[in-house]
Amino acid sequence: MNKGKLIFLSVILLVVVFGLVYVGVNVTSNWGKSEKQVSAEDAGKRLSRLYSELSVKTEAPVKGQIDLDPADIGESLPDISKFPITVENTTPNYVEIFSSTEKGGSGVDGWLTEVAAEFNKEQPEVNGSKVSVKLRNIASGTAADYIKSGKYVPDAFTPSNELWGQMVEAGGVKTELVAKRLAGNVPGIVISKAKYDAIIEKYGAVNVKTVTDAIANNELAMGYTDPFASSTGLNFLVTALDTFDSSDILGEKAVQGFEKFQANVPFIASTTIQMRDAAKSGSLDAFVLEYQTFVNAADLKNGYVFTPFGVRHDSPLYALGELPQEKKDIIKKFAEFVAQEKYQKLAKEKGFNELEDYQSELAPVEGGLIASAQQIWKEKKNGNKSIAAVFVTDVSGSMAGEPLNRLKESLIKGQKYLGKDNSIGLVSYSDDVAINLPIAKYDTNQQSMFVGAVNSLQAGGGTATFDGIVVALKMLQDELAVHQDVKPIIFVLSDGETNQGYSLDDIKSLIETYKIPIYTIGYNANIKALQSISSINEAASINADTDDVVYKIGNLFNVQV
Repeated sequence: MNKGKLIFLSVILLVVVFGLVYVGVNVTSNWGKSEKQVSAEDAGKRLSRLYSELSVKTEAPVKGQIDLDPADIGESLPDISKFPITVENTTPNYVEIFSSTEKGGSGVDGWLTEVAAEFNKEQPEVNGSKVSVKLRNIASGTAADYIKSGKYVPDAFTPSNELWGQMVEAGGVKTELVAKRLAGNVPGIVISKAKYDAIIEKYGAVNVKTVTDAIANNELAMGYTDPFASSTGLNFLVTALDTFDSSDILGEKAVQGFEKFQANVPFIASTTIQMRDAAKSGSLDAFVLEYQTFVNAADLKNGYVFTPFGVRHDSPLYALGELPQEKKDIIKKFAEFVAQEKYQKLAKEKGFNELEDYQSELAPVEGGLIASAQQIWKEKKNGNKSIAAVFVTDVSGSMAGEPLNRLKESLIKGQKYLGKDNSIGLVSYSDDVAINLPIAKYDTNQQSMFVGAVNSLQAGGGTATFDGIVVALKMLQDELAVHQDVKPIIFVLSDGETNQGYSLDDIKSLIETYKIPIYTIGYNANIKALQSISSINEAASINADTDDVVYKIGNLFNVQV
């Protein structure tokens, strides 16, 4: 064999051996590892590769002037005209009533709307004068914010349950209970049939105690709604604390029980729709809901079981403030009108007045204690985990002017709701991506630099939304490598249009693997494009093209951060 052939064969042999070794290393490198570990390693490599191909610069920190006063709910509330009048008054002598949304809307949620319209049509009289009502459709928690802050106080208020009435009274507003019940309703825990049967088999019953035990033992994935905004969410919070210690719902025993249970709650939903979507996707085994909504939801009837809990949702009616006697008489007249048999029958047709045997299992709770329970929830909702959040801001040319101004305003005002124990970072993107603020604990210094970074944002260039998300993912993975106990979240603030850089298809599998929720806030936006990002991990999407954007974002941050 000549020398040339020997060299050729040696080269081939080396290539073959190298190939076998390479294959062997790759095959055996995953031996003994779980599928989750392999997936995470693959995602890490992919993320590093995507990140390395980007042009990312780190901006010099800029401090801004911060306002250390606490967040003012009243200041963030939009003009009351944001919330629709579903029934207009027809006479000069009338009362305005705030009504919760399950009865003051339209269709199956329009029972009180229809009754109020009939009341006005009949032109009843009080003291010889024809009278009427004006009905405004507004969620109970939002209504309570208007009333307690004094920004707008109607003549009367009919929330879903009495907890809101007690909180309004504790907030210094004079309340008079005119009717304890307008129509019967019950809150409940809606559980998939299979999980319901499993809880029965192990615990012998399904109630708040056994459900919270199952959650604490990581046997049930359940979500509930924001107790600052949702009647059912507030009811569940107070009932859970009472379950842990009925003698002192704010005591150490109750708080410790809540923390243990809350540590295994997958997420708190900002809306009932977001929570139901999570259930449909298979992310949740159980969630909270009013019976009137449950019975009207065809997609829930077969696969789920409804179990009542807490105080009843019987729509009490309160007169508010120092009203003249004539207005009080109109409110009483309306309560009597609503109680007529034909209107109670109509309520039943729309899902109310069912489960009449259920009695409230929670003793009356003073309004101040309920407000304190909300604050405990705010402090303890993330269990022992703090949040690491990255805000990804769109500064492309299409955001110039009003969209960017609204983005800045909502972040500057909304940042007051960010907990000081959390860690915050800020990224901006147009053609390229900039890290305006690396992730750090949100102390006064970081807060000042966050405000400074937001104020310095300027618009121009293209829109590489998914490049910005890749950078945020990389920042959060680096943060998790150092602080493994943090809970990562991303907020994307954009007009939704992407015209360069990576696409959603390029990074969707990464988002799914890391399971990091991405909340989107749209400014003059393609909302559907943003919803397609948020829906991957059951996060919410907000349309900021409204005058209640600061209030909405404040609520979102209050729940998630």
